[in-house]
Amino acid sequence: MAERLTRAAACPCGGRPAGTPYLGCCGRYIAHLADTPAPDAEALMRSRYSAFVREDAAYLLATWHASTRPAALTLAPGVQWLGLQVRAHRRLDDTHAEVEFVARSRTGGARAQRLHERSRFVREQDAGAGRWFYVDGLLF
Repeated sequence: MAERLTRAAACPCGGRPAGTPYLGCCGRYIAHLADTPAPDAEALMRSRYSAFVREDAAYLLATWHASTRPAALTLAPGVQWLGLQVRAHRRLDDTHAEVEFVARSRTGGARAQRLHERSRFVREQDAGAGRWFYVDGLLF
């Protein structure tokens, strides 16, 4: 079941800056995708992590680039997300960026696992300044 976050609850991504409440951090992008897109690739990646925590497959699909987006997304049940560490955010040019991160999770009583990925993002123009999308990632 998706985690319910109160107005004062810290954002699952760790916050930007650290400790920022969910609704002032990733929540504004997830709740208002149509009119408040993430301003950069790091913010999008953080909001996608928060969407995984909340089991929000619709947001994950909506922020996945059409060239690599799956037709459907089934999230693994029982995953407990333990934390996110952003190691690097590189803007390659006006429309391409990479974010390297480590996300920790646990399923059931199993030992915690680490997902270390360098994700690629692309920004596509729309009526405003553009919208970032997750393309794919290289696992380490």
